[in-house]
Amino acid sequence: MTDITICGACGKMGRVIYDIISNRSDCRVVSGVDKIGESYADFPVYDRISKLDSKPDVIIDFSHPSLLDDLLEYCLTNGVAAVIATTGYSQEQISKIHKAAESIPVFFTFNMSLGINLLADLAKRAVRVLGGQFDIEIVEKHHNQKIDAPSGTAIMLGEAINSELDNKYNYVYDRHSIRAKRTKNEIGMHAIRGGTIVGEHEIIFAGRDEVVTLKHEAHSKSVFAVGSVNAAVFLKGKAAGLYAMSDLLKEV
Repeated sequence: MTDITICGACGKMGRVIYDIISNRSDCRVVSGVDKIGESYADFPVYDRISKLDSKPDVIIDFSHPSLLDDLLEYCLTNGVAAVIATTGYSQEQISKIHKAAESIPVFFTFNMSLGINLLADLAKRAVRVLGGQFDIEIVEKHHNQKIDAPSGTAIMLGEAINSELDNKYNYVYDRHSIRAKRTKNEIGMHAIRGGTIVGEHEIIFAGRDEVVTLKHEAHSKSVFAVGSVNAAVFLKGKAAGLYAMSDLLKEV
């Protein structure tokens, strides 16, 4: 049995996570953390993580980047594993996550969806075949309330592709300001915001007289919640280190 604390428990994702866990037999929610502090189920909710009165096995964090320092401090002090599913972190904050993983098990990925991680794997395979013969563009679409752009998932996909290209490619985000032909060593990155789009990511490989497109659509945020719970169960008992969906998939 994996004892889980939900950070961001009163938000939409926190409630979905609770619903998913309540229908599983291998884990349970023992507490929640949220500034609202509203207890809506059979577990206490605290307004600060430092107020937790019992230590969980794993914390699932779906809160806000501003709470990262408190989260890492608690986990490092108490030896608690962390599934970090919040998005919008700065490079400095990502470095802190990597540093913490030297002392505790941390599951960190820009997208908890199994399908998105399959998309990243397929994109890497496509690059091995298509090589430098095709231009690469990534288009991501999200709802009009999303703040960060491009999405963390788009960046993750770009890094997966670039890793197969010896990291020799550059990202181009704002093509309208560049009065020049497209260069060979670039990956275009485009962000679209509108309506209630949960998340769409499309990778375009454009060659001479042919185009190959890989695409993933998330129709509900529950796909991310399911992934985070799977990650929490996976993380219990693991040694210190930085884990991602690729590690979990090896055990499936």
